[in-house]
Amino acid sequence: MTNQHVVTFLPEDRSASVRPGTTLLEASRRAGVAIRTRCGGVAGCLMCKVHVDDDQAENLKEPTPAETHKLGSLLTEGVRLSCQARTKGNVTVTVPEDPLKAAIRKKLAEQQEDDDWLK
Repeated sequence: MTNQHVVTFLPEDRSASVRPGTTLLEASRRAGVAIRTRCGGVAGCLMCKVHVDDDQAENLKEPTPAETHKLGSLLTEGVRLSCQARTKGNVTVTVPEDPLKAAIRKKLAEQQEDDDWLK
């Protein structure tokens, strides 16, 4: 039996067991976690950024040249491209909120405040 790695995605707290070397993007699909991408996983669009805490970074393979070129200094802040980052151990990553969902959530909260004020 092959060795499996568990990838956990926050804030959804969903996990997937994957083979070593699986990209975080592939793992997210197995876990049912939506990560936006437009380039088909070739490090072209930068939409699939995730955050990896320092203590988890060792559980991912080194950044690819494409990832290093695209992210630059963001790599030192724990940002990785899910289409490029590959597992080499169990890892937990944080998926940022989709910008469109964030805007809608903010607008709904403002509307709720306005509705509460009118009561």
